[in-house]
Amino acid sequence: MATRRLIAPVELPLVEVGTLDPSVLAPFTSAAVEALLAEGESAHTVRSYQAALRYWAAWYWMRYRKAIALPVPVAAVQQFLVDHLERKTPAGLACEMPPALDQALVEGGFKAKPGAPALATVLHRLSVLSKAHQLQGGSNPVQHAHVRELVARARRAYAKRGMRPDKKAAITLEPLQAMLATCDESLRGVRDRALLLFAWASGGRRRSEVTDATFENTRKVGPRAYSFTLLRSKTNQAGDLRPDSEKPILDEAADALEAWIRRSGLTQGAIFRRIRRGDSVGEALAPAAVRDIVRARAALAGLPDTFAAHSLRSGFVTEAARQNVPLGETMALTGHTSAASLIGYFRAAESARSAGARMLSTGTTAGSTGNARDHEHGSSDGPRQRDPPS
Repeated sequence: MATRRLIAPVELPLVEVGTLDPSVLAPFTSAAVEALLAEGESAHTVRSYQAALRYWAAWYWMRYRKAIALPVPVAAVQQFLVDHLERKTPAGLACEMPPALDQALVEGGFKAKPGAPALATVLHRLSVLSKAHQLQGGSNPVQHAHVRELVARARRAYAKRGMRPDKKAAITLEPLQAMLATCDESLRGVRDRALLLFAWASGGRRRSEVTDATFENTRKVGPRAYSFTLLRSKTNQAGDLRPDSEKPILDEAADALEAWIRRSGLTQGAIFRRIRRGDSVGEALAPAAVRDIVRARAALAGLPDTFAAHSLRSGFVTEAARQNVPLGETMALTGHTSAASLIGYFRAAESARSAGARMLSTGTTAGSTGNARDHEHGSSDGPRQRDPPS
């Protein structure tokens, strides 16, 4: 059967734009692709990728005295892992990083302090290197069987030592109220109260989502009620409009937001702004400022130094579990697309109310003692024998 052309040839005018090879990206096209990829990522992700790649380049140069190039040899990735991951030795935990190299990385500003980094840091740098190889389209040493096995065994070794990822404490209702109590009626206090309540009560917003709040996507919808339209988030990078894109800010949170809007005099653009000397409202807050505000208010409240911006999110989920908010409603507010990551919060909250864990204090042990006797002297269904007199 004769093949047919899907598109009939047409006469088109010739335009002098230069001839390109369709099988190869031109230099300017490659630059445009890189720019679009970078613009599509969050600023925090871009910074973390850049920092990880700078670290790889510095370590590689100091270790091998040559510039890093893709693909990185499998042996070099294995060396990176044993340089940074601790293992048990007769003298205690140790890694293969030469002390002089470690100190040089610190002095160069590539790491904060000498010593082995956290397992999560090593794995993040490994994933960034893997992503770089994926984008290049060549062989990926991170996916090599030897590297994958080394990483899997290292995870198990760290877990056996009881070393788990560091999770920030959750800001549940009690610490939140303590932090709010530090917010006075100054311009900064009014802003911080509005920011904390906005982030917590609307579903535990991430710090970038808080700073993305504008007068264009946040509107008053009734007495003591605002609605924040969240289009772009970690689980919605494309910015699609979803049924749960509207996040309510109600009651006390709405009052605080309205007070900040009124005091700041703002009418457009970003809602949460820097406050400069003389109580002048400046430019939009950066996401890192949300972390700083959380830490500062926690310190003023006399709370432990275990809170960060994500504590608002984990605290909201934990408090929702404590107050028996349905899982589906919690997910609609937080924006989680999978229940798996929330189940742990709900189980942790339920464990505090566990009847089984309180048997010693509820008198249940009296019944269990009787049951033990039944097993000792026979079935509880038959006549019980009397204990012999002492």
